[in-house]
Amino acid sequence: MSKTAETQVSRAAQDIKLDSTVSDMCGVTMNDSVEGRVVAQIMSSKPGVIITYYPAMIRIDCPGKLEFDMAEISELLGREMDPYTFQVEMSTHYGRMVLFDDRILLFGKLEDALEYE
Repeated sequence: MSKTAETQVSRAAQDIKLDSTVSDMCGVTMNDSVEGRVVAQIMSSKPGVIITYYPAMIRIDCPGKLEFDMAEISELLGREMDPYTFQVEMSTHYGRMVLFDDRILLFGKLEDALEYE
């Protein structure tokens, strides 16, 4: 578990202060599986991407934009990965998702995602 994750998990609910700021972060939580580890390995080389391993899941976070290229994932995985299979391996996401046949884009800002409407 990452240092950041340990700090957040160990705090009591009453000690957490919420604010109303808007984040430009986006990310996914992948199952800790062969597919999830391949995606994490690929994304770890991308600028600004933060990978955090937990028991049974892998978090992939980034400010602004995340792009998951299905051809790149398929090549390293050794079999086809399409956006729909990707979503099966992904337990959740945050940000605005734009789905294409060959890639998935996640944006931290709604305005950026609206360019693809």
